[in-house]
Amino acid sequence: MVERVGVAIIGAGAAGLSLADRLCATGPRSLTVRLIDAPPGPLRPPRRTWCFWEAGVGRYDAAVTRSWSMLRVHSPRGAAFDDCIDPLRYKMIRSDDFERLISRRLSERPGFTQREGAVERIDDAADGARVHLRTPNGTRESLSARWVFDSRPLKGLPPARTTLLQHFHGWFIRTEEPAFDPARVELMDFRTPQPQRGLAFFYALPISRHTALVEYTQFSRAVLPHREYGRALQTYVRQILGVGTFAIDGTESGVIPMTDARFARRSAPSVFRIGAAGGATRPSTGYTFAAIQRQTDAMARALAQGRAPAPPRPHARRSQAMDAVFLHGLANGRLDGSEFFTRLFSRVRMAHLLRFLDGDTTLLQDIAIGLHTPVGSMLRSTMELPTRRRHPSPGP
Repeated sequence: MVERVGVAIIGAGAAGLSLADRLCATGPRSLTVRLIDAPPGPLRPPRRTWCFWEAGVGRYDAAVTRSWSMLRVHSPRGAAFDDCIDPLRYKMIRSDDFERLISRRLSERPGFTQREGAVERIDDAADGARVHLRTPNGTRESLSARWVFDSRPLKGLPPARTTLLQHFHGWFIRTEEPAFDPARVELMDFRTPQPQRGLAFFYALPISRHTALVEYTQFSRAVLPHREYGRALQTYVRQILGVGTFAIDGTESGVIPMTDARFARRSAPSVFRIGAAGGATRPSTGYTFAAIQRQTDAMARALAQGRAPAPPRPHARRSQAMDAVFLHGLANGRLDGSEFFTRLFSRVRMAHLLRFLDGDTTLLQDIAIGLHTPVGSMLRSTMELPTRRRHPSPGP
């Protein structure tokens, strides 16, 4: 006999866990939810660090490693720009801590279960959808659900006019001597050679005087040989930060597509795409966590009200249009990415820029921010973009 649940969530990453948590808090008490996590191996996403910003106490503060109100940006020539983002806090969550927090919450709610399995296909059914999966011991099982939310990575990106890759490698380092200011994040440090079409920067999240996550990031069309990331980090830590002896306690790597592709959020009448697979990644920055929270909160409230829980658009059309112009200019070498972001962060209050990146600003405010960018280059990209055809996007 096929088990039936109200909701099946495929994938226990940021999107899947967030949706399960929201349903646990606001869903009907009679709701049954099955969270299907990929077994250990290539299908399970690696450990990650997620960053976002919000005002005041947040829903996931119990999993936050550290938060900051002071941000710094370094220009390519070394000028430092500091700003306080009060009332916002820039927050860091490690995926292991997030998973433990949500698992504790789900364990207290009857009807919520979590199992491992590799989903092989999803079929339409008259009363919802049927999920077919293979368990870790090789057994095939089926699960019937009224609604299915699928957060698995797409096999290929939708067609786009512009696609760049945000690729990064980071070290969790520990120093013998105090080396970091735990009160301030190095949000973007451009003191590194820049690619011809794209940008490169370092990112440092200080956890204590002796520990930090330091990452090297590029926006470009292709990833680098692995050794190049380590070489860049060595140079930055030793020559720019001036750290002598240090140990590497852990690493993280990733590739995030930055694209103006149109992501389908519904793949069947009862099946929805969520998270990065549903377009939650902000095309101009790669930030995803905050958009996931907006999406999952709206879906949980819709289900509680008896409505179809379709994921809302993760980013406003205006935001997506501006991002498309930026990506096009960056990919074609018309925009100098390091100078672009340096101008913005040196001329606009950082709290205001962060709200802009969350789509929480008005049209007039967006125009005011746009006037601090290279207006001529942005206008040329704006006029050229409609003539470009969408074409298959390259994979990472």
